[in-house]
Formats: sequence, structure tokens, C-alpha cells
Amino acid sequence: MTSDPTAAATSAQGLVVRGLCKTYGDHAAVDDVSFALAPGSSLGIVGESGSGKTTTVRMLVGLERADAGTVTLDGRDRSARPRGRTERLARAREIQMVFQDPYLSLDPRITVGGCVDEVLRLHFRLTPAARRARVADLLDQVGLGPRESAALPRALSGGQRQRVAIARALAAEPRVLVLDEAVAALDVSIQAQILELLTHIRSEAGVGYLFVTHDLGVVRHVTDEIVVLRHGRIVESGPTPHVLTTPEHPYTRLLLDSVPHRGWDPARIAEARSAVG
Repeated sequence: MTSDPTAAATSAQGLVVRGLCKTYGDHAAVDDVSFALAPGSSLGIVGESGSGKTTTVRMLVGLERADAGTVTLDGRDRSARPRGRTERLARAREIQMVFQDPYLSLDPRITVGGCVDEVLRLHFRLTPAARRARVADLLDQVGLGPRESAALPRALSGGQRQRVAIARALAAEPRVLVLDEAVAALDVSIQAQILELLTHIRSEAGVGYLFVTHDLGVVRHVTDEIVVLRHGRIVESGPTPHVLTTPEHPYTRLLLDSVPHRGWDPARIAEARSAVG
């Protein structure tokens, strides 16, 4: 089902993306992408490598500049360049990002507690005692305690570091949390723990999620809506159960067929990929 994906949020606020475009030389990485994320909801952005997923969300958080299109959050335009440090910090708070490799976003020289504390110092006027209490609360929310708080990131497991990255992002009290392949590098059992944690946090905090992934299993379990990207364009969108059970576009069907299952035939998948082009 492909319809206007921004219609539901025009009156309900939330994150609304319209006509987003980004070109590198002759290559259109993102071409007229539009979607909406209602407050507290969860949207999956799926597609293979090179589909434009990461470029899209990097524009949302301000790591890339869009060539065209608009981004609004709760009616506030985020498309123009921020004016001054105050506006830049306010925008950074609103949309936070958790990357596939959390180690790259954590300062290896600072303890886990210090990594979370620096976000609080940047965005909020709190006393040292209030910050310490808030750091402890945030780490407890993601299942970490005093021992992990005092450790350096390299002393933790991959799953623990991802929990730290989530706590660090939540410290800014964002309206939207972008998870860019955030569980792709984790073992299946650890993936399940992180996804369960995110579901719990969403129900408690009301934060909206943007899941950027190629893993349709993740999308099936944690998103309400789905957007399928191919060559920078949306080829299909709609409620997650509908898109994944009755896909209309050949590319969406190809993605579903590419997931290993009983009777899976890689040769047939390769032929189908050639046919899609």
C-alpha cells in the first residue's frame, strides 16, 4: 500500500519529512523522500546497502545538508541552517541517533558514567549531585549499574556498549530516536534484549523511533509503519503488517524472499534481482 505517508501527521504534529533530496555529483542518493512519524510511534526505513537509508537520517539529525525538501518536528521547521549555538543545541536534543557501532560515538578515555554526564552538562543546568542521580537513573533504565558506570567503554561487551549509547541518547530527552542498524552487529540473543529494552523505553517515555535497517525481522517486531527505499526513492510504504504480508512492489517482495527460510533458493533470488533491475 503506497499512499501519502505524511498525511497522518499534518494535524497530529510529530516528525514530517517532505520531498527530501540529496545528490552527490551525478548520483541521487535521496530522491523526493517523504514520510511521517507520529509522536511515540515507530517507523522502519528499510532497503539494501546504497538505498539511501543512512543518508536520509543523517539529513534529519543535521549531519548532512539536504539539497531540497523540508523537515519539521512538532510544527517547527528544521530545514534551514540553525542560527547560533542555542538553536543548534535545541535541535540536537530533539533528534538523537544511535549508530551500529556504539564504540565510535563513545569517548574511549571517559568512563561510561562520564559519557552520559557530558550530555547532561551540555543540555541542562543541573547541580553535580542532580547529574549524578540522573546518570544513575539513565544507566539503570538500560540495565547497567555502578560497576559499568565506572568502567571505560572498552571494558564492556558490545551489547553493554549499545545500552550505554542508548542511555546517552536518552539523556538529551529527545522527541525522536534514530537507530541506524543499531542491533545489526549484535548476537541474536543480545539483539532480542536490546529490542525488548527499546520497546519498554518507548512505552514509558513516549519517544518516537526511526529504525534504519535491512533486517526485516527487526522491522516486523518493533515498527508500526514501514518505508521501503530503493535507489533513493520510496517504492512502498504503509502499516508494517500489511507491507510485509501483502507487498505490492517487486522490490519489497525480493527483500522478503531474500531472507533465508525453508526451501530458500539463492539462485532464484539472484534471477529475481536481475529482473527487478
